[in-house]
Amino acid sequence: MALVEINFDGIIGPSHNYAGLSPGNIASANNAGAVSQPRAAALQGIEKMRANLRLGLAQGFFMPLDRPNRAWLAALATDMGHADPHIRAAAFSASAMWAANAATVSPAPDAQDGKCHLSAANLLTMAHRSHEWTGTLAQLRLAFADQRHFAVHGPVPPPFGDEGAANFMRLCPSHGEAGLEIFVYGKSGGPFPARQHIESSKAIARAHRLDPERTLFIQQSEAAIAAGAFHNDVVAVANERVLFTHEQAFEDPEAAYAAIKAIMPEAEIVVVPADRVSLADAVQSYLFNAQLVTLPSGEMALILPTEAQANPHVWGWLEEHVAGNGPIRRLVPVDVRQSMANGGGPACLRLRVVADPATIDQRFIADEGKLDRMAEMIAVHWPDAIAPDQLGDPGLIEQVQRARLALLETCGLSELA
Repeated sequence: MALVEINFDGIIGPSHNYAGLSPGNIASANNAGAVSQPRAAALQGIEKMRANLRLGLAQGFFMPLDRPNRAWLAALATDMGHADPHIRAAAFSASAMWAANAATVSPAPDAQDGKCHLSAANLLTMAHRSHEWTGTLAQLRLAFADQRHFAVHGPVPPPFGDEGAANFMRLCPSHGEAGLEIFVYGKSGGPFPARQHIESSKAIARAHRLDPERTLFIQQSEAAIAAGAFHNDVVAVANERVLFTHEQAFEDPEAAYAAIKAIMPEAEIVVVPADRVSLADAVQSYLFNAQLVTLPSGEMALILPTEAQANPHVWGWLEEHVAGNGPIRRLVPVDVRQSMANGGGPACLRLRVVADPATIDQRFIADEGKLDRMAEMIAVHWPDAIAPDQLGDPGLIEQVQRARLALLETCGLSELA
């Protein structure tokens, strides 16, 4: 099989809004109550995928989930007309757009059974995300239905929180070779909850049939969580042999680096010092919430938000790195401002899957024509703007549901309705 890395982006759903539902996510809290622009958000996401295709990268996508989630509301013995405002907002959330939280993915070369394993995340720490997994699991089982090549697992049971690939990294000589899988867990972070439990990470490693000698469990820095790095991918990202990390990403960084080097001596660890880029700058700019990718030329590129380019400390360090002999050779800023305002950068929007594209349901694989058709449909059906006090409006709810059904029909995925 020709194994390649495919980035599956979550299409930003028509219910995208700023309700401030995510404690510890500074951007989400700061923009609570603002008016969102779902149409612009979704089109920004489409353009990001289009840009990746033009870089020569393999690209996939996932559909928005059905919102509001009436089944979840019914389980709480309420509905959109009677639910308390915070429950109504949680039922309406478009947070499944951040596909990095959809699942943890172990490519076939790492698993003892030679299959690519995907475990849906339970996301139970946050109410608005805790009910995503059923829709996500249905979508994963459709996209990766070929059981000769994939094993799709349900979520880790409570009480152990799991937030998927946002707290997971993989180092390897190349995507198609066996690698080192790194699970990053949290313990505490000042006033903010740690979202990834070590027991979840261990359970996923067992389910994925990983080699314990090539699996690490590393604690995220409490200081990073307190600064707003609610997921590890806000302060660190890996690609093939390169780990790109903030100096304060891990609780014991020297031990973490030593453990990585002991298993994979060729790993290149690029540390951004705190005296050049503070944790506050890293969180504000989402420097590390970027897609670190290998281009067809073999060069590594960093696809990062325009907010990173606008931060002089961040951009200054990056330009020095690229001008030197560092492994990152190209910087590609992208506009995902609507997602950024809710605390999700380019890395949040995508789930990395190493697989042979031919083994995946082709309806989930992007090309320019599909993106054109989706963009045309979104421009017609997605709401232009949503204010938080509109979330219970029956007219808006009807528009959101019609819009999603139109997208499913456009993509030939009506069975997800």
